[in-house]
Amino acid sequence: MATLPSGLSDSISDDEDLARFLTQSSQFTTTLVKPAAFLPNPKDHQTSVSRHGPEPKADLWMVGLSAAGTRTLYAAAIYKAQTVRAAQLEVEADEPPPRHAVITGWPWDTADPDLQRAKQKELALKIASQAHLLRR
Repeated sequence: MATLPSGLSDSISDDEDLARFLTQSSQFTTTLVKPAAFLPNPKDHQTSVSRHGPEPKADLWMVGLSAAGTRTLYAAAIYKAQTVRAAQLEVEADEPPPRHAVITGWPWDTADPDLQRAKQKELALKIASQAHLLRR
């Protein structure tokens, strides 16, 4: 197993905590993470995440603020890598930046965009249903 510049393993174990930083208020309610928070970027077909659990919070928010750039950081969705794999997707290390990873394997069917979106939302719902909302 190789080690990344961050010191983390290049392999992500099922029990590793992941964080999806939420930069749009439409990605969550007062208590829940919405599936839209996990949908893939249409440009690269991936969802950007961070390898970080809910603690220590100061470190989590530092990573999140860096990832958010000029966008507002509202919250983070915390979940296990196993949740992604249970949805028949994969999570892979993708440094730099440190701790960065991506969710890959999203269904992509340009011939039927509506079906593609429905399949993606179904998988995103599986992840969102297991995510813990951590508000900033």
